[in-house]
Amino acid sequence: MSVTRRDLLSVLAATGVLSAANPAGAFAQLLKSEAEGLYDRKPFGNVSLLVTADLHAQLRPHYYMEPPNLLAPKALYQQPGYLTGESFLRYFGLKRGGLEAYFTTYLDFVSLAQKFGMMGGASYLTALLKRQRQLLGADRTLTLDAGDTWTTSGIGLLTGGKASVDWMNLSGYHHMVAHWEFILGRELFDQRLKELKAQFISFNIVDDQFGDPVYQPYAIHQKSGYSIGVIGSTFPYVKVAHPARFSEGLSFGVRDNELQKYVDEIRGKGVDAVVLLSHNGLPLDSALARRIKGIDLIISAHTHDMTPRPLRVGSTWIVCAGSGGKFVGRVDLEVAKGSLRDLRYHLMPVAPSLLEPDAEAEKLLKEAYAPHQQKLSQVLGTSESLIYKRDTVYSTFDELVGRAVQQAYPEVEIAFSPGFRWGTTIVPGQDITMEQLLSYTAITYPEVYIFKLKGERLKSLLEDIAANVFQPDPFYQQGGDMSRLYGLSYSLYINGKPGERIRNISVGGRPFNPGRDYVLASYGGNLQNTGTILEKYPPRPVYDIVAEYIRSQKSIKLEPKPPVRVLDAAYRLPG
Repeated sequence: MSVTRRDLLSVLAATGVLSAANPAGAFAQLLKSEAEGLYDRKPFGNVSLLVTADLHAQLRPHYYMEPPNLLAPKALYQQPGYLTGESFLRYFGLKRGGLEAYFTTYLDFVSLAQKFGMMGGASYLTALLKRQRQLLGADRTLTLDAGDTWTTSGIGLLTGGKASVDWMNLSGYHHMVAHWEFILGRELFDQRLKELKAQFISFNIVDDQFGDPVYQPYAIHQKSGYSIGVIGSTFPYVKVAHPARFSEGLSFGVRDNELQKYVDEIRGKGVDAVVLLSHNGLPLDSALARRIKGIDLIISAHTHDMTPRPLRVGSTWIVCAGSGGKFVGRVDLEVAKGSLRDLRYHLMPVAPSLLEPDAEAEKLLKEAYAPHQQKLSQVLGTSESLIYKRDTVYSTFDELVGRAVQQAYPEVEIAFSPGFRWGTTIVPGQDITMEQLLSYTAITYPEVYIFKLKGERLKSLLEDIAANVFQPDPFYQQGGDMSRLYGLSYSLYINGKPGERIRNISVGGRPFNPGRDYVLASYGGNLQNTGTILEKYPPRPVYDIVAEYIRSQKSIKLEPKPPVRVLDAAYRLPG
């Protein structure tokens, strides 16, 4: 389903926005006026940063619904990074039902999708980046990407990240950091860096034998007569999030003491403003802002947060530019000698209904997709309901995976899916294509393993996952949402003591037995290594299993039925 400008005209006419006195010509003017209000704000200050983050190689326009729930422990409750729906709108002063609410919350998502159409798309991102540089002046502008850009989509997987690298080169980036890029493996990752025109910077990646920096930790730029220092920070837990073979020879970490040393070092070189380009996530970056002295601005990514206005933590500003290609962030800085005096932040939605695609980027994408178009455009079935991924404990996509796995392997009692944040959203009535399926599953270790695991070990693993997700100190969080479970239900006490958060477990509607072996399926991690793999079931890519299921069903209807009961917080479903 794609909503064109003509579709939008019809919707506006039906809702009374347009009338006989306001025909298509006036609608064109309305669109132009709307775009100018969003995209053509006058420059402020003397230096500007254009920011993208967490694209996840979603190079075509798509739908992406923000999470209905971001559950948090008491220490972090209702803080930025854990705001959704009405709470998010209230905090940032946005109105329900408008374009900004559509891009930033789950509220009224299906109806607003029909009204406003798809989001993002690399050619529209390029157009907006070029438009901003023309408005601001290229001599005062830096273009920065905060990571998770090359991989985890169909085109990202099939081109080994090259489609995204080529697009970044066309789009004029100066710097980037990384996380999911490492699933390409060390050799291909470094090859892509050689092809990338932007400079990769990261202070917190060191050689795991000698502890020496592997990549340039920072860069200093002269803009409008002022000196801007940009330090890069890659996701600290790459080796925890992914099999260690993908980052062989490297060590990561928060390394806050080293970060302070680098800030002091570039301050000693006389920079006027210090920027941290970070893939730590908003909670951890907020904690770092309280601990590290001398950082003026943190550009944060990884947790897919959006900040319609900048956040202030101590003496440090923090901004986030969302995910899935939905936004370009623009930070206008007023820099003086030795200090950042003030800033303005504009979070600009990438709305194809309001933008024209960049012709060069369209040509590049057409060429990149051509060898893979037949595979990616396969229609597997149709969705009768909302299929989404992002939430703290449950999603309809993960339920789809569970159903598919149990159809393929009737012996499986419990199907695990990882708590990845990325993906897409499929609205009711939309065809489900292979490209959309890969938007949820396109990793370089997609194999589903079938194995036996003792009940007491399973309970312990669930407690460990919950301890990470609901850790009140961001310095000890290691990323991700709760693993998703199909066939197992439980109660969750977010603020329970360690070992007491997971309660009232049942499997297949029967009481849980800690002493029994259960048959599990999982993908996207190392869970299978904790049990006994059933060799009679050779590993298969999860996307092949789910594709077979969708084809067999033809039409998919998944009403949200979370197997989790949250005991100490409200839990909401979309719709």
